[in-house]
Amino acid sequence: MNSLKGKTVIVTGGSKGIGKGIARVFANHGANVAVVARDLSTAETCAAEINGGEGRVVAFSANVTDRKSMESMVQKVAETFGGIDVLCANAGIFPSAPLEEMTDDDWDTVMNTNAKGTFISVQTCLPVLKKAEFGRIVITSSITGPVTGYPGWAHYAASKAAQLGFMRTTSLELAADGITVNAVMPGNILTEGLEGMGEDYLNEMAASIPMKKLGTVEDIGYAALFLASKEAGFITGQTIIVDGGQILPEN
Repeated sequence: MNSLKGKTVIVTGGSKGIGKGIARVFANHGANVAVVARDLSTAETCAAEINGGEGRVVAFSANVTDRKSMESMVQKVAETFGGIDVLCANAGIFPSAPLEEMTDDDWDTVMNTNAKGTFISVQTCLPVLKKAEFGRIVITSSITGPVTGYPGWAHYAASKAAQLGFMRTTSLELAADGITVNAVMPGNILTEGLEGMGEDYLNEMAASIPMKKLGTVEDIGYAALFLASKEAGFITGQTIIVDGGQILPEN
């Protein structure tokens, strides 16, 4: 994947979890990475940890639900690195609420961050992405919603399915600009949040996966890396499920 050396990648929600894994993989393959998070100090800590790779890693603060915040961040990234080649629209939240107890605010908060946040992220990056040698947009969706369901995540599932409808239409609109739009759909991935659930819980989750292990954040990073590469230039409007076979069993 040498085609990404020297390219500039924005990773929203990049300071932890899957976003941090994506940022690390791109940096290790020579890309310049903008780690974007709401809290600048968290993003700076992440950038400092990753900065041993080949690419330059810089922290930026922005909120994907705030258009002015995103516009300012995009301008700063473009000025810092001389352009933007890849957007990894990864920022997302996953609070749990049973349907009968879910409030309008619960629904709106998840949809605004996960679905509208993706829309704002893509739209604010477009003017700069159109100037790239090959523009790439990679959305972090999920198997939950587009393929499976999970109790307590009706709002989350709806937001993740919405991302894919958005992806398919934007991929058509941006094809003439040479910009591809694709999505990675993670299954059960070991992140900081899961590590605190205890060994028994993690073992139970791993047992439900045919490969008998949880995925790593780097597993998602490598899928995003491929979709962002020059070599994947004829792939658009598509999804890659990264779940160790989790959705395959009939029972």
